[in-house]
Amino acid sequence: MAHLLHIDSSPRGDRSHSRRLTREFVEAWQQTHPADTVTYRDVGRQPVPHVDEPWIVAAYAPPEQRTPELWEAIRVSDQLIDELIAADILVIGLPMYNFSVPSTFKAYLDQIVRVGRTFAIDPEDAEDPYKPLLLGKKMFVITARGSSGFGPGERYGHMNHQDPYLRVAFGFIGITDITFVHVENDEHSSESLAASIAAAQAQVAQLVAA
Repeated sequence: MAHLLHIDSSPRGDRSHSRRLTREFVEAWQQTHPADTVTYRDVGRQPVPHVDEPWIVAAYAPPEQRTPELWEAIRVSDQLIDELIAADILVIGLPMYNFSVPSTFKAYLDQIVRVGRTFAIDPEDAEDPYKPLLLGKKMFVITARGSSGFGPGERYGHMNHQDPYLRVAFGFIGITDITFVHVENDEHSSESLAASIAAAQAQVAQLVAA
């Protein structure tokens, strides 16, 4: 039995392509794996707080030195990290904003990339002191983009700071098994958008079946 963490980050509701596809993914997964469980987190419409100075102090303070105020400063971070640790599979809906991720999802990442919880520092290893702590997880990312051509070697490939950023950020904490599904052409003709949605839905069906 596996546990899924389903995260949406679009501020849109019914008009969100990424929300639609993550919902279809999770529903199909539950039909195929009825014993699996799901935790849902919506950072698009219920944003998590940004990192501030009390957060930084608390995150780097030894637990025994944290005051009640410092524990409160990282309470949300602890909750988000606990959700992440409990998950075997992540399903993330993520629109592309200005060639990268929405600020709400960046705030989520800042909350979960945390020393002592999702990565460790080994001062004895001068070559690579950073050690990932979250291993063995699989992640599916369903993106929604206004145009197309963001793949390697394509016309906008050099402008794609979304896929590489996610691979680096999640890889840093140990999540390297990442599969992308892209819905593209939201700003173009309805025909090209419909074709992209259909291709993404077919890919989702294949991934769930596999």
